[in-house]
Amino acid sequence: MRAMICTGYGSPDVFELQEVETPIPKDYEVRIKIYGASVGPSDCIFRKGSPIVKLVYGFKRPKNSIFGTELAGIIDAVGKRVTRYKVGDRVFGLSAKTFGAQAEYKCLHENTPLAIIPTAMSYEEAVAICDGAPTALTFLRDKAKVQRGQTVLINGASGAVGIYAVQIAKYLGAEVTGVCSGANVVLVKSHGADKVIDYTREDFTKNGQLYDVIFDAVGKRSFSECKGALTKRGVYLSTVLSLSILLDMIKTTVFGNKKAIFVTAGLMQNQANLNFLTELYESGKIKGVIDQRYPLEQLAEAHRYVERGHKKGNVVITLV
Repeated sequence: MRAMICTGYGSPDVFELQEVETPIPKDYEVRIKIYGASVGPSDCIFRKGSPIVKLVYGFKRPKNSIFGTELAGIIDAVGKRVTRYKVGDRVFGLSAKTFGAQAEYKCLHENTPLAIIPTAMSYEEAVAICDGAPTALTFLRDKAKVQRGQTVLINGASGAVGIYAVQIAKYLGAEVTGVCSGANVVLVKSHGADKVIDYTREDFTKNGQLYDVIFDAVGKRSFSECKGALTKRGVYLSTVLSLSILLDMIKTTVFGNKKAIFVTAGLMQNQANLNFLTELYESGKIKGVIDQRYPLEQLAEAHRYVERGHKKGNVVITLV
């Protein structure tokens, strides 16, 4: 099968299209013929190889040389003990532990976060929703426990996590404020934001407005910067791991009413979350947002585009 191999840490040029052995499913595994994958900021972080990444995933080069966490495709083979799925099922899901989505085939345990793709949903839209919506759901519903009538601000509201955070917060009944550049105001409003702030013209931490939840979906504003814009028992959420957020989590656990929260949302996903998101899709509560599409062999170009920091929604890798 064809796969994009990360030959080492560095620039997008480290990727090479190679022919590798097609995997064979084990007893409890399904093999997915992949039609769609995605590229986001986390892929770029892994490719560059920060000290933490190298410590966990390989010092000289990634132990998992085929990148990609989110995938959508069709099951073309199953292990002899598989009971949840059958050949021909259209599925989308996450391979958070072993990666491997940027290839023509991937084997996953049947208990991996996977869900059946609704009839009306394309492979591209399925993988787009899988890249962002599960993270937004975990932070807003499960960690912040957003309730009807609360005020929620989404920083980075036009990005892969932020655009779904807007839709999910609205579904949960919140009054939603999105923060993005002026060029993306219409996009964010069209997906449910009650108000949109252009960060190039206004600083949401200094305008006097208070929010029950501030979700920094791009990790650009710290808890200390946002604290004054939180209500008395407000919650600050960040998708980006840093020393400061870890220290803030420890401090706010012990002192004060305002809380800072970070979680590794990708590792917390399950089939129930994906099934819930398909229900939201079928009821018209969320929809996929695709900015750019690249064929597998142009993975490096997809990384370069993502690194510019101006993408709207998702960047999808297509495999036909």
